[in-house]
Amino acid sequence: MKIKIGVMKNLKKRLQLKATWLKTCMFFILVHSQLTLSAQEKPNILIIITDQQSADVMSHRLGNKYINTPNMDLLASKGVSFTNAYCANPLCTPSRSSLFTGRYPHEMGIQSNEEKLIDPVEFPTMGTLFKNAGYETGFVGKWHLPYDRNNTASHGFSFLPDKKGNGDDSLSPQKAKIFIQTKRNAPFLLVVSFMNPHNICQWARDEDLPDGAIGEAPSPDSCPPLRPNALPSVDETDIMQLIRTSMQKSHLFPVGDFSNDKWRQYLWAYYRLIEKVDEQIGQVLAALRESGLDKNTLIVFTSDHGDMQGAHRWNQKTVLYEESAKVPLIFSYPGMKARQSEFLVQSGIDMLPSLCDFAGIPLPSNKKGVSLKGQILNNQAAPERKYIVVSDHLTQGEAIDGQKPEPEGRMIRNKQFKYWIYDLGNQRETLYDLKNDPGEMVNLINDPSYKTQLNECRTQLMEWAKANNDPFIKFLIK
Repeated sequence: MKIKIGVMKNLKKRLQLKATWLKTCMFFILVHSQLTLSAQEKPNILIIITDQQSADVMSHRLGNKYINTPNMDLLASKGVSFTNAYCANPLCTPSRSSLFTGRYPHEMGIQSNEEKLIDPVEFPTMGTLFKNAGYETGFVGKWHLPYDRNNTASHGFSFLPDKKGNGDDSLSPQKAKIFIQTKRNAPFLLVVSFMNPHNICQWARDEDLPDGAIGEAPSPDSCPPLRPNALPSVDETDIMQLIRTSMQKSHLFPVGDFSNDKWRQYLWAYYRLIEKVDEQIGQVLAALRESGLDKNTLIVFTSDHGDMQGAHRWNQKTVLYEESAKVPLIFSYPGMKARQSEFLVQSGIDMLPSLCDFAGIPLPSNKKGVSLKGQILNNQAAPERKYIVVSDHLTQGEAIDGQKPEPEGRMIRNKQFKYWIYDLGNQRETLYDLKNDPGEMVNLINDPSYKTQLNECRTQLMEWAKANNDPFIKFLIK
């Protein structure tokens, strides 16, 4: 009996030890699974960029009468649309440089589409930051960044099928699908960069469209109406008048003789190009859904700059009017409700902090933007922002009277007013009341009743220039 009792005691001890061991194992398994789950819960990020699309040219903003963009509308229906988002500079390379580095164009010395490479150590890209944080990175389509695309170490995008040229919009969805459907154990960052509606530049020149024809324009009566601000603004600065003339004498901007009917057909063509890229965006979104990754993917939709669409008798970009400087910006994430935010966004410096915040990636200390994550996910009160700044450098056009002007300028946008100043011209300043004059038709610079608002804008721009070591400060007015 004593022996049996001893055996039972030993068995009980062994069972207790085994139970303890099992509990310990289960604890470590649980901890490991939680850590693994935590890593997996880092969102995938899909950034969709169109080229030269103004902020309001989507059917959910304009209505379906003249344009239909179901895929852009879908993103807006499941996300936050920022209605006051501005590019860093209304031109491809400086705008994209800011989007991917979080730095102002003047900091990088990139104010035009010049073929200049910047230091990847001093100005690390979004691709580098995310790759170093364990993300798999990919970039499809138009490049136009000041980095050697053949040198992955300089920009951080491991998947880069378009190493020559700017890609082909018709092929970009398939290339994006290959990346999306690749099996992986890490989250991804994928940029899909489309060329359109940039082909409107070739359409205006009566050239073949690089990304495919859109057919003949119908009669003007069947085309969208002219924009309400189709005429030049009152008291427009002399430099803007000169530059418009200079550009419209160039083969790049051959719209000087466009009639109202031609401008309406221009709008028709522009809308068709946006619909074309919208369909291609739909293919990318379908690939994401097919993979099942849409449930944990943050989708960002934006453009590098807008198009003037005949407003103020301008086409293309490079100027600081709303049509050119304001861009679409939508953050779409599973479970979000559609809403709009009027928060002032400078996409060039705010994009990277926002994406890093979503991914839990520390930002370099020299970043100047703000994260929009709190507003996007939780509708938290936006951090106070009194104004944003956009730069400009007009380098295209033809010489007039033996001179080819290349003015550089700065724009400040606060809650209600928008102020520009250029470094050339007798009358260098412009002031618009966007609340009462959204089409920027009346320059208030010489209106004494707006002296207080003018001085406030001047002071704010001076404040910003000092804080950001902008050499343009020497052209500012105190």
